[in-house]
Amino acid sequence: MNIRAPTKLAVGRVRFYGQHHGEVNCSAFSPDGRNLITASDDGCVYVWGTKSGRLLWRLAGHKGPVKSCRFSPDGRLVASSSCDHTIRLWDVAKAKCLHVLKGHQRSVETVSFSPDSKQLASGGWDKRVILWEVQSGRNVRFLPGHCDSIQSSDFSPTSDSLATGSWDSTVHIWDLRASSPAVSFRNLEGHTGNISCLKYSASGLLASGSWDKTVRIWKPTTNNLLLQLRGHATWVNSLAFSPDELKLASAGYSRMVKVWDCLTGKCLETLKGMLDVAHACIFTPNGKLLVSGIADATR
Repeated sequence: MNIRAPTKLAVGRVRFYGQHHGEVNCSAFSPDGRNLITASDDGCVYVWGTKSGRLLWRLAGHKGPVKSCRFSPDGRLVASSSCDHTIRLWDVAKAKCLHVLKGHQRSVETVSFSPDSKQLASGGWDKRVILWEVQSGRNVRFLPGHCDSIQSSDFSPTSDSLATGSWDSTVHIWDLRASSPAVSFRNLEGHTGNISCLKYSASGLLASGSWDKTVRIWKPTTNNLLLQLRGHATWVNSLAFSPDELKLASAGYSRMVKVWDCLTGKCLETLKGMLDVAHACIFTPNGKLLVSGIADATR
């Protein structure tokens, strides 16, 4: 049976005023879709109720802009990374910081949880990829290999691989089954600019966005490039697969978000009308709404 992506995406716009005091750098939904977190240049992580639109928690503690934030797949924890060189692990229910992870020497640009919520990966301006044990907050592994800053990361759905994207214009696929220090990785090459964002789909496809203004969709197990998506006029800084994997949303460093057909590579929608740069995009868990975080300190 041939499954086709719908030609139109219903788009709504919701705003919350007077909360962020800096640019919105990242956003993520909880696994059950009830909460949304946003990270801001004001050094805080905000937890919102998606139905009520109310601010539930304001998680303060970082001493610099928050660059990345993720919910753990079990929904219990939030990880946030900052220009202050640290990662913080938060208990969402208690709005409490459980661990401050120290090991990076410069700004930490990306964090991602393994699907079982037991490991956390981080990367940043110090060219380091670090694996952490979530329960203890212990640094368990360094992954050396990139020769420039690391801006993006994501675990494969099976947890046996980690993808990291760097300003060296490469994507590394790390084989986490290899025992340290014999770390192995494969390169996905082809981008001609910094790799700014990565996202695995549930079935194991990998999307990468770059300063070269393109999006690529890969089959990382075979290193095959499936699609190259062109149309952004600026560098791409956020990606999101729809839950059914038929659509991919990409936010460029501009006032628009594009929605693509993952089967054909056709651009289905170009969503405009935002007041400032779109820094983040993500689908709701049911795939019916697309949320974007933008630089005018709103969503």
